[in-house]
Amino acid sequence: MKQKKYMNPYIGGVLLGLVLIMAFWISGRGLGASGASKSVVVTAVKTVAPKHVENTAFYKDYLETHPNPMKSWLVFQMLGVLVGGFVSGAISGRLKFQVEKSPKITNRTRIIFAVLGGILFGLGSQLGRGCTSGSALTGMAVLSLSGFLSMATIFGTAFALAYFVRKLWI
Repeated sequence: MKQKKYMNPYIGGVLLGLVLIMAFWISGRGLGASGASKSVVVTAVKTVAPKHVENTAFYKDYLETHPNPMKSWLVFQMLGVLVGGFVSGAISGRLKFQVEKSPKITNRTRIIFAVLGGILFGLGSQLGRGCTSGSALTGMAVLSLSGFLSMATIFGTAFALAYFVRKLWI
């Protein structure tokens, strides 16, 4: 099987930095993903259970400051990320509908851990008042000490935990 060639990670890093600079230049704000997820959740709950939204402080407070959550620039950013990733995968021949995992585990185990990781990431982004993109990348771009500490914590924690979860991918 012919191995697919990926972009040079240094070029990818420079391109990510340029995207971050463009985000500041165009919107006056850095990158982030958790705000888009929050907008989608609030809109979905408002559509499905409007009474619940009226009786819950979190939703009421959010809708007071964001009357049209789906018109947030973060929602459009995430749509761009999804479409761009799909197009990139299609162009490079890596677009496949399969579960990527170690041969040592089942698809079910991989999916359970992926969903669990997503839930923990979502909870963490709410506790930390932003996702890794917002706190680390954008924080570092504006030379914030907290941005550098966030990035060190993110990579340090991942390095420390990698040994314990490595069988999920190797």
